[in-house]
Amino acid sequence: MSDALLVTGLHKNYGDHAVLKGVDFSVRRGEIFALLGSNGAGKTTTLECIEGLRRYDSGTITVNGRTGIQLQSASLPEHIRAMEAVRLFAGWNRTSADETMLSSLGIGELSGKQYYQLSTGQKRRLHLALALIRDPDILFLDEPTAGLDVEARISLHRQIRRLKEQGKTIILASHDMAEVETLCDRIAILAGGKIAFIGTVPELNEQVGRHYKITVRVERPGQTLSEYREELFPENGTETYETYESDDIAETLLSLLGQYKKDGTVISDIRVDRGSLEQHFMKIAKENNR
Repeated sequence: MSDALLVTGLHKNYGDHAVLKGVDFSVRRGEIFALLGSNGAGKTTTLECIEGLRRYDSGTITVNGRTGIQLQSASLPEHIRAMEAVRLFAGWNRTSADETMLSSLGIGELSGKQYYQLSTGQKRRLHLALALIRDPDILFLDEPTAGLDVEARISLHRQIRRLKEQGKTIILASHDMAEVETLCDRIAILAGGKIAFIGTVPELNEQVGRHYKITVRVERPGQTLSEYREELFPENGTETYETYESDDIAETLLSLLGQYKKDGTVISDIRVDRGSLEQHFMKIAKENNR
């Protein structure tokens, strides 16, 4: 698969402060790719350099195809109507908007509303439509679902998957790790001014190592089940658990089960949760920022 985007040796300084210290990564054509970074890591600077919105000091950026950009917020006039914005952007790009695309995003139902009257979800749909006006090969999405309710988020995710099916390359910036894990083919983590990791989520799991959380519900010796349930299910409806964290699931479980058996403790429930993408991201970010 050929590259839609290639970034090599990207450097950017703000005065004496070096933000990007040689950023290297590529994005394959037709994939959904996420660039992740904690606040101040240089993620926004990297994207703005690629998008042509900010000058960089050295390095090379190769973009193979037309680009479309959906910013997290757009400086549209408050009183412009949705279809007026569409026609304005189409005129700038010397093209006409794809009616099928506008219909799929529900822009027609917004035509009578001024920008300030739109909900957050409706504004996101309009921003995406404007980014798609020139039928881009590569689409940049900056926090596309920030502030959306569940229904609007699911709808936008559906649109993003549909764009991938059409062969578009999508570069996503998001703080929502569940969204990243659900949508993206590969991720890159920016930390310390460089790319600290690039690959799939399973590859990240292998590199960082699994971190497990073990939750155990037990029945204490001398208590009947009914007494135990009264203790675990007070009037507020909450339960009490014993929790443990471990990097070695087998050793920890064997030790715990052996100790519970020795104490005569009855286990009524046990659950093991694997480390999340967010935990792995934070671990890599902290290690590289040191």
